[in-house]
Amino acid sequence: MLRKSQERPAQRPAPRVAPASIIAVASGKGGVGKTFMAITLASAFAQAGKRTLLVDGDLGLANVDVQLGIAPETDLAAVIAGWVELDDAVTPVDGGAAEGGFDVLPGRSGSGALAELPPEEVARLAAGLSALALQYDQVVVDLGAGIEANCMRLARAADKALMVITDEPTSMTDAYAFIKVLRGYAPNVEPVICINQAESRAAGQRTYEAIARACQTFLGFRPHLAGIVMRDPKVRDAIRCQKTLISTDQQAQPIQDAIAISQMLIGGRQGADLGY
Repeated sequence: MLRKSQERPAQRPAPRVAPASIIAVASGKGGVGKTFMAITLASAFAQAGKRTLLVDGDLGLANVDVQLGIAPETDLAAVIAGWVELDDAVTPVDGGAAEGGFDVLPGRSGSGALAELPPEEVARLAAGLSALALQYDQVVVDLGAGIEANCMRLARAADKALMVITDEPTSMTDAYAFIKVLRGYAPNVEPVICINQAESRAAGQRTYEAIARACQTFLGFRPHLAGIVMRDPKVRDAIRCQKTLISTDQQAQPIQDAIAISQMLIGGRQGADLGY
C-alpha cells in the first residue's frame, strides 16, 4: 500500500552559484538493481549533508515512487502537459532536501506520453533539470534501461554515468553497448562502473575486469570502478515492503557498499582507494 507523500517543506533549497553534480544511474538491461542504487545513493548523499534531488528519468516505466512507497501529488507527466512547473513537481522525502531528507521528481509508470516524448521535449526537460540543479548539491537521475534515444538525451545532461552491472552475460554486453553509445553521443559524460549483486568481492572484481577489458580493447579507455555491492535478500525484501533498506537496516552490507560508492562520487576516490 502506498503511503501518502509528506508535506511540502516551507522553504525550497536556496539557489546556488554552481550547479549540482549530476549522476545518471544507468544500465544496459532491466532487473539489475538500478533504481535501488539510485534511491540508496540519494539517501546516502542526504545523510552526508548534501542537498539532493532524485529524478525518475525512466520515462514511461517510472517506479521510484513505488519503491519509496510515496504517492506524489504531481509528476513529470504533469510538467510535460504544462499543468505545473518543473520545480513545483518536486516531492519531499524524509522532510525534503531543506530538512535533511531529499527531494524526488517522480515520473509516471505506463505513461505513453512520457515514453514517446519528441526529442525537443526531452532536450527541454534536460535543460530544465540543469536549471533545477542550481538548488542542489547532488542530482541523481534514474535513467531507463537500454540505449533508447531519449535515455541518451537525458544522460547527456549528467557529469557521470554510474553503470549498474551484474555478472549476467546480457547485463555485461548491454552495459558495454550503453558505454559505447554514450562515448559517441556524450563524450564529456564519464562512465563509472558499479558491480551489483556480487556473490563475493573476488567475483565482483572479475566482472569489473571483464567489462573494463572490453572497453580498453575496443573503445580505448578503461572505466573506473566505483564499487562492488554484495548480493543480499534484504534488498528484495525492502523493495517488496516499499521501504528503503538504508532507513531500516543501515548496517546491511549492500547499504555499506552503496554508501562507499556515494563517498567515492562526492570525493572523487577510486574503488582501489576503498579496498576493492
